[in-house]
This record gives sequence, C-alpha cells and structure tokens, in this order.
Amino acid sequence: MQWRRFNGEVIHLPIKEEVRQAIIRESARGYRLKVCIGTDSQVKGLDTEFATVIVFLREGHGGFMFIHNEKTKDCYSIKERMLVEVAKSIEIAYELCDLFTEYDVDMEVHADINTNPQFKSNLALREAMGYILGMGFAFKAKPEAFASSSCANKIVN
Repeated sequence: MQWRRFNGEVIHLPIKEEVRQAIIRESARGYRLKVCIGTDSQVKGLDTEFATVIVFLREGHGGFMFIHNEKTKDCYSIKERMLVEVAKSIEIAYELCDLFTEYDVDMEVHADINTNPQFKSNLALREAMGYILGMGFAFKAKPEAFASSSCANKIVN
C-alpha cells in the first residue's frame, strides 16, 4: 500500500512506522495530537477512485495528512460504495489503533455519509455507524466528518 504526503512526497516506511515517528516528533515539539481517518470516493467513467487519509491535528496549530489512493473497475451501488469507504478507513484505523493507545492520541473514524435523510448516502448511515462503533472507534458523519468529506474529497476531485 503506497502512502504519500500532501506535497506528493512518497512515504517509504511502512505506514505504521511513519505514523509512530510522526506522533513521537509532534509530541516532542509539545503538540497535543488528534488523528482522524477518513475515505472518500469518486466514480470517474468506469473507474471508482478511493482516497484514504490519516489527518493529524495539532491542537491549535494546524495539521498534516498522509494519503493513499486506489482505483478499481468495480461497480458499486451508492450504499455499497459508502460501506467500502468505511471499510477502508476501519482497516487503517485497526492497523494503527495500538499506536494511538500507546501514545495516548485520540482517534476518530470519519464517514462521508450525510446525516440528512434527503441525501442518497444516508442509506448507509446506520450500517456505517454500527460498523465503526462496533469496532470500538469514535465515529463522525457529515457535517463533522472533515477527514473524509473535505480532506479525502480534495484528493479524489
């Protein structure tokens, strides 16, 4: 799985080690961190592109993120695609959660799913929320889910 920084610089270490180093570095600089993980997708012709982001927030001092892109030819209904986005976020959260516990970093999983029933993505809200909360992670949906609806969205659009 290839990760990069927002400036395009490729991350060569395994993502878990890169995240560990970022936590240690930022904590040593005196920042209180919070991490938000989210995925967004965009259908482009026959392809569906997914972007997963790990957003590090330095309390009161901005933030930075690591990015992973993936394209597939698979065709999804809107509900399936929303749940695939959530699954991709959970996969990363699960891989990294012991680090967040070890270094006492708060973590949330953000779902690009609207809480307003008038929007199509709302079809997946209950399942997504159950999936994320069932894994023991904090959950945010739109409009609070900026990692997926703003950060990851910027990458796929």
